[in-house]
Amino acid sequence: MVHTDKMEAWPLLPAHPNISLPETLFSNNFIPGNESDFGLEDDRVITPSFDQTSSVVITFMYFVVCAVGLCGNALVMYVILRYAKMKTVTNIYILNLAVADVLCMLSLPFIAIQLALLHWPFGGAICRIVLTLDSLNQFTSIFFLTVMSIDRYLAVVHPIKSTKWRKPLVAKTISLAMWGVSLLVNLPIMIYSGLNTNKNEARTCTILWPEPRNTYYTAFIFYMFFVGFFLPLVVICLCYLFIVIKVRSSGMRVGSSKRKRSERKVTRMVSIVVVVFVLCWLPFYMFNVASVTGSLTATPVLKSTFDFVVVLGYANSCANPFLYAFLSDNFKKSFQNVLCIKRVSGLDEIERSDSHQDRARMVNDIITDAHSAGLQTSI
Repeated sequence: MVHTDKMEAWPLLPAHPNISLPETLFSNNFIPGNESDFGLEDDRVITPSFDQTSSVVITFMYFVVCAVGLCGNALVMYVILRYAKMKTVTNIYILNLAVADVLCMLSLPFIAIQLALLHWPFGGAICRIVLTLDSLNQFTSIFFLTVMSIDRYLAVVHPIKSTKWRKPLVAKTISLAMWGVSLLVNLPIMIYSGLNTNKNEARTCTILWPEPRNTYYTAFIFYMFFVGFFLPLVVICLCYLFIVIKVRSSGMRVGSSKRKRSERKVTRMVSIVVVVFVLCWLPFYMFNVASVTGSLTATPVLKSTFDFVVVLGYANSCANPFLYAFLSDNFKKSFQNVLCIKRVSGLDEIERSDSHQDRARMVNDIITDAHSAGLQTSI
């Protein structure tokens, strides 16, 4: 192993034989299991109870997030597939987002087990699968949120022209493409993930970078940050900026039409889901970037803080179903129906945004709004 000044600045982090930089603050969420497995012997002597308590709490949080995330996203998938009224363009993207979250939640028990046992008890094939699913969620989530934001931009700014593009079939094709792109950008993890054996013969599931390891590690941190967070976020912000400009310039009124009120509700829901995603994942990426710039000094508290930041990122996957329930009437009614809380009728009625009738209704709304605006001007 090649020691660097940056590694010496992180005495509590794993002295990984295959990584020259502190791998605890590494873009792969699976790494927290390694920080108790490598180079922490001195830390255990100094603060053994602190480290053990932290591991127990984080492991418990993993299982809680896993249980809530699986149940919530499975419910989201069921209601979208079950009720005709839920088969809208936006909900097709939400369905794919829920699938990505479920796949991520399936990897959490393996992560928790490594953290609890301080080694990887499974084989190399499962390691590669778990790491792939774990990191795939980061890409698919932000990519689908980006597509949903672009869809909101088209629905609000170009409501008539976009009807030929905002169709379920097109949404399914785009979703398939997003999965392909996510797998493509996830190739580095799929290729280099594997098992590492430390000096105590304990195996951990991690990324085994080739030489020069420093270069690969640093490049991958920024690759994950820009491709999996920053650039998609720029696109999302631009979409909502144009939406705000359009709304203000056109002077949309609250009571203009039922369809516009519905579109605003959907836009509000998607925007809040995006904001929650950013709040959950921004600290994680800040830690990652700080780890390669050398702007952090390791302490037991900082190590536990990073553990919590990782859990916060996972918690985003179980937060989305609650957001849908609070922000969408259709989701709320569908959940109530499935959970037998309240029987709601009309959910099996087909409601699609790509019909000729809907297009005609939008044209009529625009004419009505223009007429209303003319009356207000004359008054």
